[in-house]
Amino acid sequence: MSAGGAGAAPAWIGRRVTGDTMLGCGACRRCEHGRQHVCEQRLELGIRGGKAGALAEKVATPARSLHRLPDAVDDAMGALVEPGGNAFRAVQGAGLQPGDRCLVLGPGTIGLLCELFARAAGAEVHLLARDAVSAAFARSLGFDDVWTEERLPALPWDAVIEASNSPLLPARALELVEPGGRVVYIGLAGTPSRIDTRDLALKDVTAVGVLSASPGLAGTIDAYAAGVVDPRPLIAATLTLDDLPAILSGVRPPAAGPGPKFHVAL
Repeated sequence: MSAGGAGAAPAWIGRRVTGDTMLGCGACRRCEHGRQHVCEQRLELGIRGGKAGALAEKVATPARSLHRLPDAVDDAMGALVEPGGNAFRAVQGAGLQPGDRCLVLGPGTIGLLCELFARAAGAEVHLLARDAVSAAFARSLGFDDVWTEERLPALPWDAVIEASNSPLLPARALELVEPGGRVVYIGLAGTPSRIDTRDLALKDVTAVGVLSASPGLAGTIDAYAAGVVDPRPLIAATLTLDDLPAILSGVRPPAAGPGPKFHVAL
């Protein structure tokens, strides 16, 4: 729920909102062209520049970064707008048309949301899961074409979305995609992940990198509000702040579901 500081527009007071986590300086060329998420001087909530994150009692953020949440988007969905925006942009980058075959590498939150948005775009969606447990959860979301590496079928993939943290899968994505297809890189590994640009050029592949949800927030809210994508099955449990230390230390509550996300409700 929003509250205003000095000079804040009254229209924002008391509204349910979500906000961009990338706060550009507002004055540089990148910001002026709508690319504040790659502003060299940007602040990032909870990450960069000493800005408090969303678990703080209050978060100060400029009104220009806010997006209103319609009544059809409840608080749990609102908390998943930011990860959804990353997936929304990744699927946009894949350029999917109805009937295209899309392979998503990585069964985490972003990978699963990519599946949901790709399905909403009319694609035939496949997922490369990490193990039997992650494969089973993906199937519970209604995806039948879920594979582990040893069982991945040799199919032509029109687009591959790399959403893992593996340093090896970016090159694998380029290997798997059809010539003339598209590869989207949204996953980040802890060590350098390398591709051979000869493969990129000789296969005439378009590669797209996605850093943040910023340009996809409005589209994600619209998709949630319309019921085109429902991210709530990804939430394992709803908790309070008092429950959080145990979660962050790796303790999973016995009653938690199999989803990858925990929703903190105040």
